[in-house]
Amino acid sequence: MQFTGMTQSSLVDSPLFGHSFVDDAMRDIFNYRAYIARCVEVEVALARAEAKQGVIPQEAADGIANAAANHEFDLARLKHETEIVGYPILPIVEQLAAHAGDAGRYLHWGATTQDIMDCATILQMRDGLALIERQLDETMAALAHLARTYRDTAMAGRTHLQHALPITFGYKAAVWLSSLKRHSERLAQLKPRLLVVQFSGASGTLASLGDHGLAVQAGLAGELGLGVPEITWHSSRDGVTEAVQLMALICGSLGKIAVDISIMMTTELGEVAEPFEKHRGASSTMPQKRNPISCELMIAAAKMVRQHAGLMLDAMAHDFERATGPWHLEWSAIPESFALTSGALAQAIFMLGGLEVYPARMRQNLGVSRGLIVAEAVMMALAPFAGRQTSHDLVYAACRMAAEKDTSLYDALAQDGEITRHLGPQDLQHLTDPENYLGSAGKMVDRVLSGTH
Repeated sequence: MQFTGMTQSSLVDSPLFGHSFVDDAMRDIFNYRAYIARCVEVEVALARAEAKQGVIPQEAADGIANAAANHEFDLARLKHETEIVGYPILPIVEQLAAHAGDAGRYLHWGATTQDIMDCATILQMRDGLALIERQLDETMAALAHLARTYRDTAMAGRTHLQHALPITFGYKAAVWLSSLKRHSERLAQLKPRLLVVQFSGASGTLASLGDHGLAVQAGLAGELGLGVPEITWHSSRDGVTEAVQLMALICGSLGKIAVDISIMMTTELGEVAEPFEKHRGASSTMPQKRNPISCELMIAAAKMVRQHAGLMLDAMAHDFERATGPWHLEWSAIPESFALTSGALAQAIFMLGGLEVYPARMRQNLGVSRGLIVAEAVMMALAPFAGRQTSHDLVYAACRMAAEKDTSLYDALAQDGEITRHLGPQDLQHLTDPENYLGSAGKMVDRVLSGTH
């Protein structure tokens, strides 16, 4: 997918929707002009590496570099010839070689089309990862601020969409943060595996360069600032596939955050809201609406990138030494995954950086069950006297009474002589106050924040 803005057939290219889903900086990294420039960069670097090994004359390498620096491609011709050939490298080489004069005879020496295209893609992915890394850092900083600020702000913890036990909003933010910290680690670990040169020739053996093959490969890697692979990876695509899986993981975590926040924004809960911006999330017919737009975009991105992750796994099944079709799947999956992930992160930075948090509403919702949310606290306090199972049954019966008579858990517990025989009024008052049953939430927040700015 080329991010040219010339067509509206694709969501990421659409002048109407594209900016909402794709960060402009990532669009610049993966647009078709940038790709052509990267292919040329690889050709120039290859010529320099070969000249240093005496494979081609130094004058030829200089001529190729000079031609690349001054040549303007005939894009209409390039487009037409790419459609005929099936790949852009031969048309690029023909135009550049003609401009380079006699030096053009040495252009693309010993290389194959996939060598150049894979290297160009890796260079784009390197820049893409750098952008993702910066955006991850910004997102984590916003989450760290929320976790620190609301470390002790009690709210209802929910399981199966029902009140479970009290937590704090800082704890929730720290849980979100923890997943992104792990993705940051994964990104750092991925780089050495992914950012390696591709230069191996027609069948991957570098046969056309004789004894100079591996030296030229290492020289090209040095020119491009990439690592040297152990062996050709023309048909072994786990590195690029892993990168897209990482994009899917990042978007999956952002999707989880978005689901939580969008539900917390519901009228019935009203615990948080996306940053206010005039008409953002507005309805064409309902003036009161303030829809969770960033959340919706993040959730959609997570689902789309997940599809690309599956596509990349399919693309790993290459036939023999050069695939007959799976490679082409990467041309869509890689740029779109990076684009959508950067867009989702941009939405997360905006949303989390200005998130409106309503502790009073959290406190109100925490008390909506009138103590039932801390039934476990009573059960565990009673267990040393009556045994765990008996305590469970006694507190369960009190919960049922509270629900049926529409009263508080404290009142229901106070009517049970077996319970009050062991727990007095002050005990029950303390145990049925949700803010007294936060466990190690605060300490867990501190652990997550340790080392996080």
